[in-house]
Amino acid sequence: MKNGLLALSPLAVFITLYVVTSLIAGDFYKVPITVAFVISSIYAVITTRGKLRKRINLFSRGAGTPEMMLMIWIFILAGAFANSAKVIGCIDATTNLTLSLLPSEMLLAGLFLAACFISLSIGTSVGTIVALTPIAAGVAAQTGASAAMLTAVVVGGSFFGDNLSFISDTTIIATQTQGCQPSDKFKVNAFIVVPAAVIILIVYILMGQHIAAPTNISEIEFWKVVPYLIVLVTAISGLNVMVVLTLGIILTGLIGLCEGAFDVFGWFQSMGDGILAMSELIIITLLAGGLLEIIKHNGGIDFIIDKLTRHIHGKRGGELSIAALVSLVNCCTANNTVAIITVGGIARKIGNKYQLDPRKCASLLDTFSCFTQGLIPYGAQMLMAAGLAALNPIAILPYLYYPIAIGVAAFIAIVMRYPRRYS
Repeated sequence: MKNGLLALSPLAVFITLYVVTSLIAGDFYKVPITVAFVISSIYAVITTRGKLRKRINLFSRGAGTPEMMLMIWIFILAGAFANSAKVIGCIDATTNLTLSLLPSEMLLAGLFLAACFISLSIGTSVGTIVALTPIAAGVAAQTGASAAMLTAVVVGGSFFGDNLSFISDTTIIATQTQGCQPSDKFKVNAFIVVPAAVIILIVYILMGQHIAAPTNISEIEFWKVVPYLIVLVTAISGLNVMVVLTLGIILTGLIGLCEGAFDVFGWFQSMGDGILAMSELIIITLLAGGLLEIIKHNGGIDFIIDKLTRHIHGKRGGELSIAALVSLVNCCTANNTVAIITVGGIARKIGNKYQLDPRKCASLLDTFSCFTQGLIPYGAQMLMAAGLAALNPIAILPYLYYPIAIGVAAFIAIVMRYPRRYS
């Protein structure tokens, strides 16, 4: 008991430092998230047994996992692309096009539908956020709407596809660990989350009635919209997100050079500035990876699993334990894919013991992992969106209606034994 709580204590230190202290101060900029992670990481290393060198190596191994390094590469490329596009006027052009095509009352709903469609097509929330967040931030600047709210619309919609897409890594792993087909899991998921998505869409339509569209929209320079269109089309076609971003960087460079927006050295400078703007996100990613590896090494994950599976009674208890397991592990790993991998085998054993439908189990694993991932401020999606929109992740949290909605919908599905056919 004590060892398990001690293993999880670095996470408690981080939450206390960053969330509780900021709430007391009434300002989430008072405690930089990087400082909270540094102090929590030092505490984690100190409280871990073994030689200091081995503890540091353990932390470094977690920070340098392939998943973490891939995310850092995406941050680097996204920063280079976003700033190059900004310098040559791509964001302004795309924003003006969006404002001219959508009536003001449909801006929120339109952004949400676009994020849902793109994420469903490409199966990744990160790729969707990279493509749409700069546009959302531009629309916010033009309309006077809250940048945090529009960014949250994109983040929420991105988890629609992350949760439902056939090619999403969470779908693939959830179905593999539970021994069912993605198509069957999709049917269960659709019953649970599509009603939530429709409700949120209606909410956005109603909220959009109060957004006043600007009347002095500048002339649209269509060729400057091309980099974003190429990024969207290639992402939807299933191209790797790193290749997509590289194509975007090349296109912005060519357009900028042809337009005279910068010379070759100016292009390099714009890319360099964009990469530096992502430095905080890169540091957070490294520190979070090391911190969570130590928690796992010290038995924090095993402690959570053991406590939640000790007193299970009946089908509802089995499903609730699966939901709680994947949610808590997701908080500790800050990665919904890793969370599903970690608890997938345990969830299958629980399902077999209480005769749960594997399709429902796979759906719950995926939905609750997306619900949690969509709300933790140190998750890759929130950090990416906050970085691209120049916001604090906590500022986005109050507007994340869709992740909350799918969590509520999935909980109701457990309590009400819904959908009946799969319960």
